[in-house]
Amino acid sequence: MDTEIDAAEQRHPMAATDGDSRECRIESFPVGYHRLHPDVSLNYQMNRFNGKANTQANMIAEMRGVAPKIHDYSDYIREFLALSERALARGDTLDGAASLRSAEFFMFSDDPRKQPSRRQFIRLMREYFHAKTSERFDIPFQGGALSAYRFVAPRPKGTIVVHGGFDSYIEEMFPIQFCLSGAGYDIVAFEGPGQGTPLEDSHLPMTPEWEKPVKAILDYFHLDDVTLMGVSLGGCLALRAAAHEPRVQRVVADDVLTDFYEACLRQTSATQRRELAFLLKAGAAGVVNALSGKAMKKSLAVEWGVRQGMYTTGTKSPYEFLKQTQLYRTDDVSPFVKQDVLLMAGAEDHYVPPHQFYDQILSLNHVRSLTARLFTREEQAQNHCQTGNVGLALRVITDWIEGSHLPSLGSSRPMSRVG
Repeated sequence: MDTEIDAAEQRHPMAATDGDSRECRIESFPVGYHRLHPDVSLNYQMNRFNGKANTQANMIAEMRGVAPKIHDYSDYIREFLALSERALARGDTLDGAASLRSAEFFMFSDDPRKQPSRRQFIRLMREYFHAKTSERFDIPFQGGALSAYRFVAPRPKGTIVVHGGFDSYIEEMFPIQFCLSGAGYDIVAFEGPGQGTPLEDSHLPMTPEWEKPVKAILDYFHLDDVTLMGVSLGGCLALRAAAHEPRVQRVVADDVLTDFYEACLRQTSATQRRELAFLLKAGAAGVVNALSGKAMKKSLAVEWGVRQGMYTTGTKSPYEFLKQTQLYRTDDVSPFVKQDVLLMAGAEDHYVPPHQFYDQILSLNHVRSLTARLFTREEQAQNHCQTGNVGLALRVITDWIEGSHLPSLGSSRPMSRVG
């Protein structure tokens, strides 16, 4: 039985109720992980950005219509730019923005269409959410600036600091941020080095020392006692920051990612991974670069991944990029994480090996409390970052934050709950 379903059309949580307001209901996020394209990565990206759509059922139908025309990333970019133009022509701002970002995601950094597309996407998202995003903050950082938004709840239950991962823009997470704000939390959402505006405008490369941008954000907004929520690779980054930052009292790792290097090489064979590990350890840069170059010529996916990785990390060769990925891990910091922690993962995540979920649980042996949630196909949340049922993920997060304030009945041992 095919459980990657076409969910019934639902009102989007950000659908307009009048000229200046936006609804915000966690329960209204569209549900359904759809089988739209035979390529697992392209299919994921279609589902990922569909979750931002205003007229979700219409966008699913349109993507099904163009999917047979998509055989590589060039086709994908062409078709999604066309979808964006059609949506904007009929006045669907959010649909147009989602399709535009989906196209821009696969553009190389030297593609002349990338920067205009990026700027238009940000403008469209700010336009659609104009009632609450009139102010963006530039926080000075290492000769450049971090980008942040703040959403203030009338009677806040607490503060959640949100950031993305390897290739995200904070504006694409506006629906998530608005729903968390609507649930009663002050939200500070920021982009750190290697993300969005700090990368594109300030040319700040990504760093595994994520405690530094987190410190800059907490200092700038005078924050204390916050929940730090990292999305995708951000789950790894959030734990790395929490190990050094006591003002973070709770951590949401959405998703778990204990070893970025392993995740990057997940599609290679075990023999290839062993050979590459030997070459990297031996410092054989020339050999690694030559092998990577051959692989990039044979596969557009490999070419895009390596080039995007080099651009994001500020490295100059495939060898340097792969060495950098080995720094994005959590085994070296997990013993120093002492906060309440929520780990989230998809049972069929096509990016993160499933054992990393259990590895992360076992390594957090000094936390105040530990809750681990594995999402399944039956919930339509089986893939990366619960794409297909974001509303369920947000409900788990808000319930956990409120529950994490409860006393532990005098027990000095961390609590662990998997389910």
